[in-house]
Amino acid sequence: MEKLDQRLKQIQESFEKQQREMRENFERLIREQQAQIESLKKQLANIPTNAVAAPTNAAPAVAVTPEQFDELNTKVDQMVEGSKQVRPGAFNPSIGFVGETIFSYNSQGSDQTGSSRPGGFDINQRSMELNIAASVDPFAKGYAVINASADSQTGEANVEVEEAALQTTSLPWNLELKAGRFFGEFGRLSYIHDHELPFVNRPLVLDQYVGGESQTDGLQLNWLPPLEHYVSLTAGVGDKFGDDANYPGTYRSFSELDFWGRLSTYFDLTPDWQLEPGISGLWNPKTGAANQPTDETTPTEQERRLVGLDLKLSYVPLRNNQFRSLTWGTEVLYSDNRYLFFPESTPGNGNEYYGNVGSMGMYSYVTYKWHRQWSGGFLFEWVQNAQDHDQQTYAYSPYITWALSHWNQLRLQYTHTDYSGPSSQPSSDAVYVQWTWIIGSHSHGWQAR
Repeated sequence: MEKLDQRLKQIQESFEKQQREMRENFERLIREQQAQIESLKKQLANIPTNAVAAPTNAAPAVAVTPEQFDELNTKVDQMVEGSKQVRPGAFNPSIGFVGETIFSYNSQGSDQTGSSRPGGFDINQRSMELNIAASVDPFAKGYAVINASADSQTGEANVEVEEAALQTTSLPWNLELKAGRFFGEFGRLSYIHDHELPFVNRPLVLDQYVGGESQTDGLQLNWLPPLEHYVSLTAGVGDKFGDDANYPGTYRSFSELDFWGRLSTYFDLTPDWQLEPGISGLWNPKTGAANQPTDETTPTEQERRLVGLDLKLSYVPLRNNQFRSLTWGTEVLYSDNRYLFFPESTPGNGNEYYGNVGSMGMYSYVTYKWHRQWSGGFLFEWVQNAQDHDQQTYAYSPYITWALSHWNQLRLQYTHTDYSGPSSQPSSDAVYVQWTWIIGSHSHGWQAR
C-alpha cells in the first residue's frame, strides 16, 4: 500500500506539472499574440496616409497608398480573429467511410439456402458506407448514411441513402424527436448496421420477421422518465419497417402505417456485472395491396404483429476492462401475422380464406474477450417460417475476431445450418472471412453489442 501511495503521488505530481506547463505555454502564446497586435496597431498610428514634407535634416517620408493601408489593417483583423479561434473546423461536418468485404464458401447453392448470394466460393463487397454528421443549430443535429452494396447477379454497386434524419437535442421533459429515414429502435440488433454486429451475418429471425435492418421513413419519439432508475421509452410511426415500404395502391390510410415501440432499462448487478433488458412491439393493422402475391399459391399478408424480448448480460471488470470482458446477448421474437390463403391455383374460386399464423424465433450468442485485440464466441439461431411454422431452421456459428486496431478488423466464422419440416432442405456448411475498416470519423463504430 505504501508503494501504491507513492506511485499515486508521483502520478499526481506529474499530472500537475504537465498542467502547469500547458497553462504557461498557453499564456505565453496569448502574450506573444497580444504583443504582435499592439505592434501592428502602433505602426498603423504612426504611418501617414499622405506624403508629408520631411525636415531638411531628416530622411524623406514614404507615402502609403490606401491599398497598403487596407492590407495592413486586414492583417491586424486576422491576428485578432486568430487569437479567438479555438477549433478551425468547429462547424465542419464529421465525415467517415466504412468498407466491408466478405470472403466466403458455402456448400449449398442459393436455391437451397434461400440466400441472394451464390453458393460455392464468393467475394462480396457487402458495404461501402459514407457517414456524414453535424450540428444543424443549437437545437438539432443531422446525419446521413449513404451505402453502396454489390448486386449478387451483376456485381454492380447499388447506391442508396440508408439513413438521413434530423434529431433534436434540446426538447423539454427529456424528450428527443427523430424524423426522416432511420433505423427504428426495435429489439437489440435490428437497428444497427451490418458491420457493427458481433458476428458476420444478421440473425435469421431478424431477416425473416423484421426484414433485416429496421429501416423506416417516419417519426420516432424517445422519452427518459424523471426517475432515479434509468428507463427509456420509444414510440414511432412510419410507412415502412424493414425491406419494403407499404404501398397500398394510390391512397394510404392511417391504418396502413407501421407503429412500433420499445421499453428498455439498465441494472448494475455488481461493479463488474450489468444487465440490460428490453421489450419491443411492432404493429401494421392493414398491409393492404403492398404484398400481393404473383400467384394465388402464395399467402398475402393482411396484418403484421410482432413482439420481441431481449436482454444483454455483460461482465466488464473495472480493473481490466480493456483486455477482458464477457457478453451474453439473446432475443426472442413472436410473430402473429394474418394472411389471405389461396388453397387452389384457380383465382376467384371462392376457396380463399383468412388465417393467423403464429411463429417464433430466437438467437443467442456469447462473446468472450481475452486480449485487447482478440475475442471469440458462439451464436445459436432458431426460427420458424412466418407463413408456415412447421418449417424450421437451426444454425450454429463459432467465430473469432482479431481487431488489428480500432479502425481495422478481421473476423473468421463457421456456420452449420439444419432445416426441418415437410419440405426440408439438405444441411449446409459455410465459412466466412469478414474484413472491415474505417477511415475518418465514424459515430457508431464497433461497440460491445
